[in-house]
Amino acid sequence: MADKKFIASPDNVVVIGLGRFGGLVAESLVNLGHEVLGIDSDPHIVQDWSDRLTQVVETDATDTEALRQLGVQDFSRAVVGIGTKLEASVLTVLTLVEVGVPEIWAKAINVKHGKILSAVGARHVVYPEAEMGERVAHLITGRMLDYIEFDDGFAIAKVRAPKDAIGRSLADIGLRSKWGVTVVGTKLPGEDFTYARPETIVPGGCILIVAGDTTKVERFAAVT
Repeated sequence: MADKKFIASPDNVVVIGLGRFGGLVAESLVNLGHEVLGIDSDPHIVQDWSDRLTQVVETDATDTEALRQLGVQDFSRAVVGIGTKLEASVLTVLTLVEVGVPEIWAKAINVKHGKILSAVGARHVVYPEAEMGERVAHLITGRMLDYIEFDDGFAIAKVRAPKDAIGRSLADIGLRSKWGVTVVGTKLPGEDFTYARPETIVPGGCILIVAGDTTKVERFAAVT
């Protein structure tokens, strides 16, 4: 265990479990400018991440006193990337709740696991395999260029502009009244993203970023 506490701040995050999911989250947070305290029980994993995160510690994350010694109670956000070891995953969330971390994100491998994590205190439950599978399925069809679905039935997608929209303004096309989707912006290859306005003209080869109810976004994408 480290001989000093990680200095927590609102922008810093503790990530527990530096496997494939946790490691990617930790690395992405660092790339976004956040300082990350990484925790894992495997000394080889800790060694592997030692020069990539702000601080990496080998310890048992289900040990309340160990987390307190690291100052984890001073963090406002924690990510639990433990997936396959269900008991360790649940106990880690419980321990984070016990030390007082208010916002806990946790990986779940199935719905039952996710329900348990929510019940013991996880504020956000992530199903990376299921979410990635659904996203890939949408992309395979060729109808969407990218797709993100939120847990409340809301989705954002990048789609090719319909042929009958080319050269017309968004107000004239009326996608919201016809399809129930909102155009957030437009994008031409090699050019900057443009926020959508009613008078925005849809050029040829344009990509539309649309948002709305998941079912409506999927129906709209099917006609593009």
